[in-house]
Amino acid sequence: MHARFALSTAVAVAVTSTLTWAPAASAQPSEPIPSASTAPAETPAPDVGSVEIITKDPAGDALSDAAFLLLDTAGQETGEGKTDAQGKLTFRDLAPGVYRLKETASGSPLHEVVADQDVIVTPGATTRLTITDPFKMAKVLLRAKDERTGKLLPGATVNIGTGDTTLITLATGATGTATGELPVIRRKTQFWVKEIKAPAGYDLYKQTKTFTAGPGAPVTVTVTNARTATAPKPDPSHKPTHKPTHTPANPTTPSNGSSDTTPSAPVTGTAGAEPANAAAADPVGASASKAPTGSLAHTGADATPWLIGGAGGLIVAGGSVIALTRRRRANDSTES
Repeated sequence: MHARFALSTAVAVAVTSTLTWAPAASAQPSEPIPSASTAPAETPAPDVGSVEIITKDPAGDALSDAAFLLLDTAGQETGEGKTDAQGKLTFRDLAPGVYRLKETASGSPLHEVVADQDVIVTPGATTRLTITDPFKMAKVLLRAKDERTGKLLPGATVNIGTGDTTLITLATGATGTATGELPVIRRKTQFWVKEIKAPAGYDLYKQTKTFTAGPGAPVTVTVTNARTATAPKPDPSHKPTHKPTHTPANPTTPSNGSSDTTPSAPVTGTAGAEPANAAAADPVGASASKAPTGSLAHTGADATPWLIGGAGGLIVAGGSVIALTRRRRANDSTES
């Protein structure tokens, strides 16, 4: 009897347990789980861009080890690097926008860095830049010298250029020297120098000289000047003498036979000079041509012997006439 009761109790418990767990196994959750087909897609990341740099020198040669920084609009560094053996450098995965590119080193002792510049990055594109690092300036020292003594001369002005272009103009100062810088377009560049103003007391150096200069290298250019030839100064003890030309007065004979005792004013002075009152001194000569400058006036001195000879003949003839007249008068008195 007791065994039957125990068996029935066990069966009842087993049934109860089965009924209690069955609903738990078949129960559905209160909120359904969304399927994969109905889940929203993720927002894709914005497209990025890149910057590619190629660095060269003015001769077209690639420059390696040139260092660059890339800064954003806030001045924060977003990338840095150096160019490779081909002169290339690339900044990748850059957000679109405006950046500042800064070269910090050219990687060469012969080249200068370029100025900072802005770079625009566009989505999904590569911005390519070619950077040309210039050669360093050549340093020139100009000297002007006396060609005989080698003394440095101030006041010389020269033009220096290449080809048909004048690059700089230099003038020597009190020390006889001047300095300047020349732009170089290759490792060895040829220049010319021409003097346009000579130092005081010297002749202009008319030749055009040429010289060669390299990037960053000093070079000295010298122009020589010769002293200007000067005429010898006259000896103060030597005084030139000028003999005045004396023109004898020509007495005028009045038509009534009376003699004019007032002599004409003599003309004195240097040869070729006119009297102060030429018309009053010589009315006839006023209309005549003047004597050439530097020649003596014609005074009639070449006719003097003939005049003297004629006057002597007249005197002899007059004396003979007077002697004959007196003899005739004496004879007439004797006869009477």
